[in-house]
Order: sequence, then structure tokens, then C-alpha cells
Amino acid sequence: MQTELTAEAIYKQEFKTALRGYSQEEVDQFLDVVIRDYEKMTKEIERLQKENDSLRREPLPVAERAKPTQPVASNYDMLRRISNLEKAVFGKQVGPSE
Repeated sequence: MQTELTAEAIYKQEFKTALRGYSQEEVDQFLDVVIRDYEKMTKEIERLQKENDSLRREPLPVAERAKPTQPVASNYDMLRRISNLEKAVFGKQVGPSE
């Protein structure tokens, strides 16, 4: 038996008949469905491989490479973080002297 299947190999596969074997017509009908699905799958794999190859060859535009992975924090968020950092470093009494 082959280790790699092709639509043609599925089509040409023959099975021995036995006394109480399967219906040859039912097996053939099922294998026709398998062949169609296998051909679709093979074409999709080839398409995806071509797409992957082309994407590997194309360098990303500079704008795409420079995009931040996280959203930019607002000014309010940055001020709040700075305030929390000052409190952690200098203690709770941060601000102008009274």
C-alpha cells in the first residue's frame, strides 16, 4: 500500500472481494467523494503554500513594521503612572511643600 495518496491513486485502488464483502458500487461512490475532497484539499494546500512563499519574499512596508503592538496610552494614563511611580519612590507626600 502507498504511503502518499493522490486522487489518481485513490481512483485506481482495487480491493479484493470476499464472500460477504462490501457492495462494490457503494465503495466506488464513497471513493468518488473522497477523491473530490482530496483534490480540493490538495489545491488549497498548494494555494496556501504559494501565498506563504510570496509573503516570505515580500518585505513589509516600513509603516507596517513600525506599528506598535499595543495601543498608545493616553496622557491621563501616563500622568497617573508617573504619579504612582513618584509615590512609590518618594513616599505619599509628593507635591509642593506647605
